[in-house]
Amino acid sequence: MERDERRRAELAANLLGVRERIARACEAAGRPADSVTLTAVTKTYPASDVVLLAGLGVTDVGENKDQEAAAKAAQAHAAGARLRWHFVGQLQRNKAKSVVSYADVVESVDSERLAVALGRAAQEREVPLDVLIQISLDGDPARGGVVENDLWRVSDTVTSSDGLRLAGVMAVAPLGWDPDRAFERLALLAGRMSDRYPGATTVSAGMSGDLEAAVRHGATHVRIGTSLLGMRNSLR
Repeated sequence: MERDERRRAELAANLLGVRERIARACEAAGRPADSVTLTAVTKTYPASDVVLLAGLGVTDVGENKDQEAAAKAAQAHAAGARLRWHFVGQLQRNKAKSVVSYADVVESVDSERLAVALGRAAQEREVPLDVLIQISLDGDPARGGVVENDLWRVSDTVTSSDGLRLAGVMAVAPLGWDPDRAFERLALLAGRMSDRYPGATTVSAGMSGDLEAAVRHGATHVRIGTSLLGMRNSLR
């Protein structure tokens, strides 16, 4: 119990610091602080941390591996945590059925084939699965994401599915790129997306090291792991 209390205090302090960073970034960008949603990326951390974060007011949680995410979502739900679950990692089509059973959002759709698989798996859902198209800003296929030439074809595939709802875009700043350059590029494509699909206004961008740049260029969601949960070694 004492360890749980220490961990809760640690998470509360980290959460306050992250929220203050987001608020300052929003103020600098002339945006209201509530225009940016914090998605806590809890990969490798236990379900107990997810439950503690929910108790501290976190509403959105991100995971990048299906096996870990499915178990953690079930454990957190059993403990009374009601959260919006984001799948943020590269996703294989054979995991689509599992992912749609617990995720509210899949942020990493990067091909027509994956969109089709998710659409088929989501047909039985009462509420459509929100989908973000992951954009490759540098064209490197190893990091996942759709290149600009394929963006609209994948987007059209998502919008043609009754089980899916196109919610917007996601990207990771490429290694070696200045974050402002990366997120300025993403903002341009996000604007084209929302012009073409008026409901697709979500922009998921920015992590612990570059959230300020992401907010500056219009991110609506930031995905924060280390700054919120600490270095994994500290929990051992």
